[in-house]
Amino acid sequence: MLPRVAAFGVPVGAHLHNTRNTGYANALAAAEAGAAWLDASVGGIGGCPFAPRATGNIATEDLAYLLRGEGFDPGVDVDALIAVAHWLSDELGHPLPGELHRAGDFRVAGAA
Repeated sequence: MLPRVAAFGVPVGAHLHNTRNTGYANALAAAEAGAAWLDASVGGIGGCPFAPRATGNIATEDLAYLLRGEGFDPGVDVDALIAVAHWLSDELGHPLPGELHRAGDFRVAGAA
């Protein structure tokens, strides 16, 4: 069985904010519905001036981790994304909203 594939890039049907912590559920639903592109940002930085009280975007590394755990091939290097999130946090001088770069990657023993 071929792995399911999710790609990151130009948003087509799924521009994902994490307001009220629903962005990841929306991303997973979009991927399961066949969305080929999901929009995210490293560390979850950003927001939207058109969404009242938007709290930021979903973190690319968190999304890749979620998709990988659900059997998708996110097509990105999760460890590299974590490293970029650490770098970005240092450059900006404050913590980022994303979670994975703080908690670290976790793989179940024997998992690919």
